[in-house]
Amino acid sequence: MAGNDWINSYLEAILDVGPGLDDAKSSLLLRERGRFSPTRYFVDNVIGFDETDLHRSWVKAQATRSPQERNTRLENMCWRIWNLARQKKQLEHEEAHRATKRRIEREKGRREAVADMSEDLSEGEKGETMSDVSHHGESHRGRLPRMSSIDAMEAWANQQKGKKLYLVLISLHGLIRGENMELGRDSDTGGQVKYVVELARALASMPGVYRVDLLTRQVASPEVDWSYGEPTEMLSPRNSDGMTDEIGESSGAYIIRIPFGPKDKYVPKESLWPHIPEFVDGALGHIIQMSKVLGEQVGGGYPVWPVAIHGHYADAGDSAARLSGALNVPMLFTGHSLGRDKLEQLLRQGRLTKDEINDTYKIMRRIEAEEMSLDASEVVITSTRQEIDEQWRLYDGFDPVLEKKLRARIRRNVSCYGRFMPRMVVIPPGMEFNHIVPHDGDMDGENEGSEDHQASPDPPIWTEIMRFFTNPRKPMILALARPDPKKNLTTLVKAFGECRPLRELANLTLIMGNRDNIDEMSSTSASMLLSIIKMIDKYDLYGQVAYPKHHKQSDVPDIYRLAAKTKGVFINPAFIEPFGLTLIEAAAHGLPMVATKNGGPVDIHRVLDNGLLIDPHNQQSIADALLKLVADKQLWSKCRSNGLRNIHLFSWTEHCKTYLSRIASCKPRHPGWLKPDDDDENSESDSPSDSLRDMQDISLNLKFSMDGGEKGNSTNPEDRNSKLETAVLSYTKSIGKTPSRGNSAEKNEQPKFPALRRRTHIFVVAIDDDTEGIFGNVRKIFEAVEKEKSEGSVGFILATSLQMAEVHSFMVKKGVNPSDFDAFICNSGADLYYSSSHSEDNPFVFDLYYHSHIEYRWGGEGLRKTLVKWAGSIIDKKAESKSEEHVVTEDEEVTTNYCYAFNIHKPGLVPPVKELRKLMRIQALRCHVIYCQNGRKINVIPVSASRSQALRYLYLRWGMELSKVVVFVGESGDTDYEGFLGGVHKAVIIKGVGNSNTNQLHANRVYPLSDVTPTESLNIVETPEECNSADIRASLEKLGVLNA
Repeated sequence: MAGNDWINSYLEAILDVGPGLDDAKSSLLLRERGRFSPTRYFVDNVIGFDETDLHRSWVKAQATRSPQERNTRLENMCWRIWNLARQKKQLEHEEAHRATKRRIEREKGRREAVADMSEDLSEGEKGETMSDVSHHGESHRGRLPRMSSIDAMEAWANQQKGKKLYLVLISLHGLIRGENMELGRDSDTGGQVKYVVELARALASMPGVYRVDLLTRQVASPEVDWSYGEPTEMLSPRNSDGMTDEIGESSGAYIIRIPFGPKDKYVPKESLWPHIPEFVDGALGHIIQMSKVLGEQVGGGYPVWPVAIHGHYADAGDSAARLSGALNVPMLFTGHSLGRDKLEQLLRQGRLTKDEINDTYKIMRRIEAEEMSLDASEVVITSTRQEIDEQWRLYDGFDPVLEKKLRARIRRNVSCYGRFMPRMVVIPPGMEFNHIVPHDGDMDGENEGSEDHQASPDPPIWTEIMRFFTNPRKPMILALARPDPKKNLTTLVKAFGECRPLRELANLTLIMGNRDNIDEMSSTSASMLLSIIKMIDKYDLYGQVAYPKHHKQSDVPDIYRLAAKTKGVFINPAFIEPFGLTLIEAAAHGLPMVATKNGGPVDIHRVLDNGLLIDPHNQQSIADALLKLVADKQLWSKCRSNGLRNIHLFSWTEHCKTYLSRIASCKPRHPGWLKPDDDDENSESDSPSDSLRDMQDISLNLKFSMDGGEKGNSTNPEDRNSKLETAVLSYTKSIGKTPSRGNSAEKNEQPKFPALRRRTHIFVVAIDDDTEGIFGNVRKIFEAVEKEKSEGSVGFILATSLQMAEVHSFMVKKGVNPSDFDAFICNSGADLYYSSSHSEDNPFVFDLYYHSHIEYRWGGEGLRKTLVKWAGSIIDKKAESKSEEHVVTEDEEVTTNYCYAFNIHKPGLVPPVKELRKLMRIQALRCHVIYCQNGRKINVIPVSASRSQALRYLYLRWGMELSKVVVFVGESGDTDYEGFLGGVHKAVIIKGVGNSNTNQLHANRVYPLSDVTPTESLNIVETPEECNSADIRASLEKLGVLNA
């Protein structure tokens, strides 16, 4: 490893001149050193660690004059090196074990999924190869129609006329603003910040796009500039040519800063996870308000919902998934960098354990957010195929082979049995090329200036570079990278130094960041730079290699121009390059490229066809490629011309055109009750589609009696539930075809909206306990706010994992009036009901639109069959009889069309919830698995459904302000418990209340509950142990909900 070159040189010196080596062996090592160095192999491949402590020990040993002490120090170093080698072997074994386990799980899941999809595919029907465009992108030359002419661009733009699209982008961490970006200020403010700002700006300039909102965090802190605390910032367009038809009052691109997280404090991204729900609530409010504003401007009075919500990085992906579910609109996701890949790298280094890695990086929460993004996304956008083939395939929710089979079935219009896989699309980042003018002159003949136009003086950076060279007119080989071992610059210098023809024909320029003093650099960078300087000395490359100490970001285009002026070559020899933006920049300035064959450069080369790919581990391959381009002027000119001709395929215009075409391929989704074809006037206060009476007429006429047999109804519960679901589904399917009934007199006589719209505050009882415990605490809460309850200023919602029939039966038994509650969130969020006073036999109104709102990617019967099969595989081998060996069985009485319920007979033998979620994801089944009711029940519901998400639905549909909601929870609860601990709502934790088996439910979480709990939030209070109604009221007064 380059960072340990000092160890390499030390061991080589021992082998060369040390005692105990016979002449034959020594000469063999010397003969082989030109091609293969055994000591280098030992350091690079056996040790494989950048151990800075060893370096300090070596420095001390070198400074020691006593031979005995020096030998002792060196012997100690040898033992430490041996220990590092042993540690690496152990890590390699653990990595191989993880890879084998993942492969076995993936193959098993794939077999079961294919077995369920019983129809076999012939060879011609198996879909595309792994490089096919519909899965993993392909050559942009073959996929993207070029818009090199004005006519072509105008033709495409004409097709978009009339569209008024609203797009939402999300990027949470870092400092984001439109101008003077502080890139590199910290690890969170990097290339992603620039990318999302330029993407928003470019999209807003496209025909058919009316508005683009980039949502991020508002940071009003003395640590940062005041501009990051501004709620709104308009992004000025770089090129306004395409904006003429879309200019409007609210059109354009905007940065919208949502306040969430610690007040007056700029925190790293790892500290934002507990505050994601707060951002989601704030973003939801903004989007709803903006949709109404745009509706008034361009939507004919109907809300203009986002055509897509695009999350960038894991934290924004988590947020986008929740917003997509709450609004029922399509989601896109870009990972930028992925957690599983980072975890594998950190484990491979061996410096931190998995727990230590999670404590530092919150890596498991990040990985789960990425898995959730796969569950919810229609499209996943990547920069390269390498990201798909090497990184996304590490995730449970994505299998390239299974995706290929599903795509083939979709094309043949064959059922996938409830299985879904997001579409992976390669869209390279865009660039702005309008300001770049390729240099057409050379060092021998400048473009002479006329009398009217004198040639501009050379940029200062040219002088700074050329002072290194004896002959500055030779072609320049340019490398631009930080001094990092992964960038492989030492191999480049060695290839240059050992190839005499290349040295005679060209110069080498290394732009390796900025430095004042090597001793002040990080140990890895300093070691790398010293190794390069030693190589320059070893091969006597003075006058042929430039390595300036300083350059500004604004100097980079001038450096490219200088290399092009000398008819030089740009090289990226990195071991792996995720994308390779510098290759595109160099090509735009007319420079051919030599680049690594590992990663993004392969895709870039396929598009531009402007150079050669090399094996970064093969020194001779690097030298040959450089020599070929430098020596063959005809080949150089051809590569330059190809690059300049094809570079527009990496422009922002091309990027956005492909981007918008992918959005257009998604099935449009939006809140189902807000349809633009409704005949009546649609307003917040008087919307016919929002009418509770509409639901009363249809839902209640089903004659659904919740207490069934107690009133003489002979229909059994299974038939009753089935009939209700069938009727509801039938109506839901036909609702779009049913004309509005207008403002009839009968309709005006009935209340139009649920009572919760009229409440000052809404109290949500989400205590996860047995029914006795739930309703015992309900009575305490009622007593605590008896005055406000009688006045009608406070409303109540019950959020539970129980079925509606179970809730109603217990309310009847305990004498609780159903009208005391405004709404009931049942089956862990799969069903939603409202209370009604119109019928004693049926005191509940079923929300017809809720199921259509949450049904996205619901696996239906295919999912149920897989779950039943899984339940049958969980057996107690020690059971005394066969009838007792089943640990999990389906609860057919409680199961509904959108909640598959299972009874757990022996909680101690059931795998943790994370294992069942993982199994479903591996089989491409998207769902939300919840362990509930003291570990005695499993509810499996749609992936976008939950009790906390149901509250957001109520906000969206009925305008129930989330900031006026107070949620009552126990100290712990079902496995969806964490959803209530964050957000703009307030929470009261009732101490001493919770599931008796919650430790078991939460013991095997993917990530610790503490990682997502906002411990310092002022919106959360706790009651004393064994609290009474007075304690509950005191807690509400502390929150400012009630007056003392």
